Amino acid sequence: MNILVCISKVPDTTSKIAFTEGNTRFDTNGVQYIVNPSDEWYALVRALELKEAGGGNVTIITVGTAEDDAVIRKALAIGADEAVRINADAKDSFYVASQIAEYAKTKDFDLILTGKETIDYNNAEVGGMISELMGWDYVTPANKLDVNGKIARIESETGSETRILEAEMPLVISAAKGMADQRIPNMRGIMAARTKPITVVEPAAVEPQVKITRFELPPAKAGVKLIDPENMDELVRLLHDEAKVI
Repeated sequence: MNILVCISKVPDTTSKIAFTEGNTRFDTNGVQYIVNPSDEWYALVRALELKEAGGGNVTIITVGTAEDDAVIRKALAIGADEAVRINADAKDSFYVASQIAEYAKTKDFDLILTGKETIDYNNAEVGGMISELMGWDYVTPANKLDVNGKIARIESETGSETRILEAEMPLVISAAKGMADQRIPNMRGIMAARTKPITVVEPAAVEPQVKITRFELPPAKAGVKLIDPENMDELVRLLHDEAKVI
């Protein structure tokens, strides 16, 4: 089975977020980047498990510049066979999905996996757009995935319900919690990743659909008020007059 896994570079959750140029550009100074967790923990690891069980090849793909190569190497160290980088800034979801779809159309993939969403923008848009551009069926969110021949069996948790779906590949699937468990690269994987090739592909002519005009940080959290456990009247007053439901 030939699997393409979409990965994205995102700021580590401990990074201090700031903006420059009149709050129109993200300030990358001092920011540590990681592989987007749901891309790595769920999509990539499940792809590797499927390959280990039934054979095949796992390719990772990202839209980014040479600065993304360190993150790509991390994914290769986990076990991906090869990597592709579309040599362009990830401008918006449509642009990213279009670049990935243009590449995927030239290959013979059975399955395209994405993470449920990235932790920076949380748009959860790329997977659906890839499926539309490819003309393939799309399942989201997928919490479990098994493959038997050309048939994929998917469990999808939506609210209080779990749907059991079967679909014929090729498919695009958005991987969510439950799909797989995180893998830590071992020394052998890290050493092997240094020599695995990263294929750099020039971008297709695609116009972004979104323009960022301004970033804003969320309001600062208010200070914590400590109430004496014996002063229930004050607690009730604060809950009525000042507490906000988020």
